[in-house]
Amino acid sequence: MREAPGEHLGPRLDRLAFGGAQSVQVFLQQPANAFLGCAPVAAFGARGARLLIVGLAPGLHGANASGRPFTGDASGDLLFAALRDETWADLGPDALRRYESLVAIWEGMPFPEPHLHINMLGTRRSHAGKGYGRRILETVQAASRRPPASRGVSLSTEDPANVRLYEHCGYRVLQHARVTASLETWIMFRENGPPAPERA
Repeated sequence: MREAPGEHLGPRLDRLAFGGAQSVQVFLQQPANAFLGCAPVAAFGARGARLLIVGLAPGLHGANASGRPFTGDASGDLLFAALRDETWADLGPDALRRYESLVAIWEGMPFPEPHLHINMLGTRRSHAGKGYGRRILETVQAASRRPPASRGVSLSTEDPANVRLYEHCGYRVLQHARVTASLETWIMFRENGPPAPERA
């Protein structure tokens, strides 16, 4: 792990980072690992993170195949499941129930298949109204048109102000559902076709 001059993670994590670097060198010297073709892959995550997680097992079907640590094998399944459980523990049971209710609504939708889905879209408030969101929508729609069998693009929003914007971009509401007393969701779909007209 590379640190900027004068930056330290604290005594315990500093030792972990040093020990991890030493372990990587020992790992690469093992004949079996050389035979498997295992090699270091680039790290990912926030540069200022306070916790470093190092994977040392041969990543023949995981990191070596995907080029990303903890991706594609059982170690990643275990790690991300643990991180997910910790996240929901921090957010609390009410947030988990809202999320599970939303997922149940989304999974019950008979979308035309196959299609692309926009999971999350947002712009900074300082950049609102400059057309960035629309460009992203059109870029995804163009990507959806390339495979001949693709039917279109789906998305959902929990902000009623966004519904009109998406409709203007060619989306139509497939379902409107109330999740809780204060939370609604609109599930929308745009079929592949010509690009939406530019705003006047």
